[in-house]
Amino acid sequence: MIYASDFRNGMTFVLNGEPHVVLSFQHVKPGKGAAFVRTKYRNILTGATREEAFNPNDKFDQAVIETKQMQYLYNDGDLFYFMDPESYEQVPLAKDLVEEAMKYLRENDTATIKFYEGNAFIVEAPNFVDLKIIETEPGVKGNTATNVTKAATVETGAVIQVPIFIEEGEVIQIDTRTGEYLGRSK
Repeated sequence: MIYASDFRNGMTFVLNGEPHVVLSFQHVKPGKGAAFVRTKYRNILTGATREEAFNPNDKFDQAVIETKQMQYLYNDGDLFYFMDPESYEQVPLAKDLVEEAMKYLRENDTATIKFYEGNAFIVEAPNFVDLKIIETEPGVKGNTATNVTKAATVETGAVIQVPIFIEEGEVIQIDTRTGEYLGRSK
């Protein structure tokens, strides 16, 4: 059990049977009345954010979030299969859960999967990935004076904005958190 007075940024707790993470908190001691903890928190499962004031003596269960590195194996229609490299257990996950991460994952790539009470709730691709460009328009000579970009499709199917001088077949580095081109891979 944790008290509201123990809240810190990043701490997880259970409220109304659902896990939440503390985004920010402030201990307030007004001149009149009782002290309280002004808290901004996010529901881990739904992503909804709320602000609420708690009594410092309010008790909460701590939400235990398990994080695993798992290998993406294949997809079978609407299910995507990931394997735990330690136990070799395969976990099928629904398309809506993995959709964002799949823009940057190839078969056999490793992803971070977070679990609450044994159920996966988020799949994250590595922060930086190197992917090969399979389709893009050819660059135009002399169009390099400004910061001109063009669309390029990478091997996972994601469309990334790249500089005009990048050609098909090149391997580029992408920041998966923003979807931005970082440079050519070394």
